[in-house]
Amino acid sequence: MMENKRAPYARAVVCLLKGIVNASDRVWEDVLHYQTEIQKYLMQIGIELIVKREEGFAYIRQTTDEEGNTVGLVPRKQLGFEISVILVILRQVLEDFDNNLDELYATECYLTADDIKERVELFLPEKFNRVRLLNELDAYIARIVQLGFLVEKRNENRVSYQIHRIIKEKVTLDQLLEFKQELEKYVE
Repeated sequence: MMENKRAPYARAVVCLLKGIVNASDRVWEDVLHYQTEIQKYLMQIGIELIVKREEGFAYIRQTTDEEGNTVGLVPRKQLGFEISVILVILRQVLEDFDNNLDELYATECYLTADDIKERVELFLPEKFNRVRLLNELDAYIARIVQLGFLVEKRNENRVSYQIHRIIKEKVTLDQLLEFKQELEKYVE
């Protein structure tokens, strides 16, 4: 009979496979304490552990071979133009927040749905179907929450959204610049 010997970091690995682990999660200390062991375990199946201690989160990503292929554990999903635009806007908002000297000691950036709507309106080119995008904005925000880029916070009757810092890992400054250039070409 096989002995059932579970690794002490098993729960942390399962949580990482499900999504982002935040500093407030109960397995955070396990991720930090067993970081080396978790990394060795995950590398066996083509996954890399990324720990952003100072940002307060950890996540996993697939490694790629020389041709850019992965083992296929995590399926790639097309986000669509509208969600991509909103993600780029959120990434820019977080970048501006981090560079704002008035917010020097603040670590979390919050927006309301109305704030997001205003920023989206400013960003879109004139010929884009604004009405449709703005009518569907709540659905897009819900999808972005589901993807983990926004964290919904409820305070009495008010809902706000914290921009999760994982967005800096998924939407790099180079991608932000490239998207802005593509959008400018689209406008012209």
